Amino acid sequence: MLSSKSLQVSRLLPKALGAAGTRLKHTLPALPYEYNALEPVISGEIMHLHHEKHHNTYVNNLNTTEEALAEAMQQNDVGRIISLQPSLKFNGGGHINHAIFWKILSPKGGGEPKGDLMNLIKDNFGSFDEMKSELTKATVAIQGSGWGWLGWNQANGRLQIATCANQDPLQPTTGLVPLFGIDVWEHAYYLQYKNVRPDYVKAIFDVANWEEVGENLARARLVA
Repeated sequence: MLSSKSLQVSRLLPKALGAAGTRLKHTLPALPYEYNALEPVISGEIMHLHHEKHHNTYVNNLNTTEEALAEAMQQNDVGRIISLQPSLKFNGGGHINHAIFWKILSPKGGGEPKGDLMNLIKDNFGSFDEMKSELTKATVAIQGSGWGWLGWNQANGRLQIATCANQDPLQPTTGLVPLFGIDVWEHAYYLQYKNVRPDYVKAIFDVANWEEVGENLARARLVA
């Protein structure tokens, strides 16, 4: 039987079934800016590798996994269905996480949030600087690869910081709606920042697209 977390991951992945029972494949989303647009914070070389190679691999592997899963479900092969869960979670999570990541960065980013987002940050953390400090500390401390997130807790109506290992997607893993995330897989920064992860995490705030993060918050608050 599929675990609840794996089912949640599957439901987050956009699927469409046609009249013939065919599935529309996931595709690599285009970046909303040029590959070198985030320089000097993130080099064009890193962005090319990160988007065209790493994210694209997650997309391709996700499509392959879903095809195998559909076949296994059609055959009622429970063992095969269970064996595909790790690949679904990893590649599905990688696709979900990066689709969010590209949008919450911008060459016109940086500065501070405005409106409801800023008000909630002050209410929940005391100040914007305190939120940045807590998110930075948590993200830098991730052992190995993973993501640091600012998320929305729909249960209590508060912002919350959380980390996820590897490509685990935030909402299916923790229940928090992802608003702003920092990728600390080495492929996201190592060519430029080497092993100095704190410098990369600090710099990422200079290209943070707080307008998009605010829109993420607005959409999250509309969901009951």
